[in-house]
Amino acid sequence: MANLRAIRLRIRGVKNIAKITRAMEMIAASKMRKAQDRGLAGRPYSEKITAVIAALSALTAGKGGDPLLERRPVKNIALLQITPDRGLSGGLVGNINRAALGFAVEHKDTPIEMVVVGKKGLDAMRRTQRNIVAEFTGLGDKPGLYDTLPISRIIMDDFKSGAVDEVYVAYTQFVSTMVQKPVIIKLLPVEPAEIPPTQNVEYIFEPDAAAVLGSLLPRYVEMKIYHLILESIASEQSARMVAMRSATQNANELIGELTLEYNKARQESITAELLDIVGGVAALA
Repeated sequence: MANLRAIRLRIRGVKNIAKITRAMEMIAASKMRKAQDRGLAGRPYSEKITAVIAALSALTAGKGGDPLLERRPVKNIALLQITPDRGLSGGLVGNINRAALGFAVEHKDTPIEMVVVGKKGLDAMRRTQRNIVAEFTGLGDKPGLYDTLPISRIIMDDFKSGAVDEVYVAYTQFVSTMVQKPVIIKLLPVEPAEIPPTQNVEYIFEPDAAAVLGSLLPRYVEMKIYHLILESIASEQSARMVAMRSATQNANELIGELTLEYNKARQESITAELLDIVGGVAALA
């Protein structure tokens, strides 16, 4: 009876866990769709500002560029690492942390300062004793552009002042619901994409191309960081949804195994009781 009671309690506990993981899966799926919608909504703006900056860069080439375009010998590097605040997202956190640490190892001869977004990345960088110059946590699942402006401001100020000569971003690229890829890209100095000849458009700039470029480049960097954060959030929620779905399936399989074990133990208990009864009857006869 004690064994039956223990199995029954374990089945009840696993069922409760399955309910929780199922609820978390549904919440993550909803948040993932919203994060994807926010990222897609800003894509036309991102594409247009990239095209305009490419045109401006071509017009201002050789005329003294903006500080955000300045290329100089690399003596110091900044790495902006974007991670979740919470776990329960499968291997996502471990993958992005390993990518950031691998980047640090590759550039071990160059001092690296870390700007960390998210508690999981912050914990990992503290454990490995990295040079953390700024940390941002608690952005939530749906930050606005203004919530990310302090991050952009620190990055741009350090680059303009010469404190760092290159800036990279480590984030999790959303490939699909099942695939999230850790990626490290260079953010500064800005390297605008070239415009294909078929998409080249003549613009009239006032007061001049250099002034417009100087105004647009900070907006470009702010938009880029914001969208990388949104993409990381979509990746996080997708990974959590997949992890919780897997946990729910595993819990249901365990419930099936425990139910089978419970039925076998119950059958053995009933059989033992029947043998006792039959033995008692035989003894009386």
